[in-house]
Amino acid sequence: MKKNIVLFVLFVLPIVAYLFFASGVNSFTKLPVITPKVVDLGNWESLRGEKVSLNNKITILGFSGTEVLKNRGNLFNLNEKIYQRYHNFKDLQFVMVCPLGTEKDVKSIMDAFDDFTDVSHWYFVFTTPEEIKNYYSQLKLKESLGANFGTSNVYIVDKERNLRGRNGDKDYKEGYDTFHPSDLSNEMLDDFKIILYEYRAALKKNHNATKQL
Repeated sequence: MKKNIVLFVLFVLPIVAYLFFASGVNSFTKLPVITPKVVDLGNWESLRGEKVSLNNKITILGFSGTEVLKNRGNLFNLNEKIYQRYHNFKDLQFVMVCPLGTEKDVKSIMDAFDDFTDVSHWYFVFTTPEEIKNYYSQLKLKESLGANFGTSNVYIVDKERNLRGRNGDKDYKEGYDTFHPSDLSNEMLDDFKIILYEYRAALKKNHNATKQL
């Protein structure tokens, strides 16, 4: 009898455990779509004079607001918790939509980041407050944009321009609060890894693996 128990623990139980956890992983390999097909960015002026598009990129999208210098700690948290870990992926970009007039403040922040971070995947685009409000409204989010045309939340937008998150009744998540480092290192990091897993799995399935992700 004892021999049978030992054999069960050594051989059968690990297989059962593997099948259980494998089925759990498979059920969480898709991050739900919160808003499908968000509008691409306009021909807005960027800090480096570049054309910035959401097409064919995994984008971390944010809205810095007029008080970007005051709230620079939010950018620092995002840079530390997410950007520095993943910025080497060629298919990833961090895009902040900013009000016109904040260019000097943004440049001073990026100059400070440049001392310890490769900032080449940070993109800042500038437009009018009215354009920012119109763009934010089409995201169809539950949270309103702040009075300074910004929010501490950032959003995950996939290569097809779908805004992704969690849509459960008890676990709804449309954005990730950069004011709280724990929100970035827990929920956002978990969800971001799911997005990367999706694309890696798709590339592997199509026998088109790439180092871009």
